[in-house]
Amino acid sequence: MSAESPAVFEARLRTIGAERYHHRHPFNQRMHAGTLTRQEIQTWVANRYYYQTRIPIKDGLILAKTSKPAFRRDWIRRIHDHDGTGERPGGLELWLELARAVGLDRDRVESLVDVLPGVRRACDAYVALVESSDLLTSVAASLTELFAGDIMTTRIAAFERHYDWVDVEGLRYFRNRTRQAPTDAAEGLAFVLEHATTPEDQDRCAAALERKCEILWELLDAVEAAHHKPALSPHAIARLDDPEPMLVLAERAIKLGGSGLEILQLCDGKHTSLEIAEALAAAHPAEEHVRGDVHEFLEKLVGLHALELREA
Repeated sequence: MSAESPAVFEARLRTIGAERYHHRHPFNQRMHAGTLTRQEIQTWVANRYYYQTRIPIKDGLILAKTSKPAFRRDWIRRIHDHDGTGERPGGLELWLELARAVGLDRDRVESLVDVLPGVRRACDAYVALVESSDLLTSVAASLTELFAGDIMTTRIAAFERHYDWVDVEGLRYFRNRTRQAPTDAAEGLAFVLEHATTPEDQDRCAAALERKCEILWELLDAVEAAHHKPALSPHAIARLDDPEPMLVLAERAIKLGGSGLEILQLCDGKHTSLEIAEALAAAHPAEEHVRGDVHEFLEKLVGLHALELREA
């Protein structure tokens, strides 16, 4: 089997984006339709910042994979774009401006204290993908930039039309990316088309792009789930008043000690996962990671079909 021509291979990569990029995710579609609540916007901004912090780390790993000075000279621009220079702010700083513009505390966002476990896993998976891959595969994973310019343009229009409570100065990150993303995409695409010369290379590159799209979806899945309201599944029985409270499933029983009982008592279909996490954090102020622990506990019970998530 011979490799696809550059034109055919490029079309294959673009089809992956058209079908799998996160512009199709329900959360992004609701954002662009103007139906997200203020809190949903704030949750997304606070959590997406963690993704922003991973990008320069990912790009640093890519730089370390090549001995070609010309490649490094070009690619390092991406780190400068995110970290900034002494003369201009980078994407990280502009994202913190967006956080302020949507009503968040800058220092709290920068501390990452509110990052959801699912978001952290997704973003760390991207760094791990790049760390464990060769240069060609790593560059291919970055080709979601092919589609980033369009989604930024759509997002700017959506914020200006539907979210007039957001200070327009906070949209500078999106405006910058409408210019930067096409440049980054063209550079990455040219490299992949030049170096993916075998069917195996092309398949690896396509798989890396697919995986990156999945990671972006997983990030939004976690943000969206945080605003759903957990309730006891029909497949589970909660024995909360027993001497040893437990959750009984078809093939197992889960003892509910300590905060597990407190969490389940709030899973009444009336409180979002975020609200439950905040309630536990208020009840246990000395426990540093309580919010993340609550979300992980809820994720586990959903995975066991003990809880179901109801849309807010």
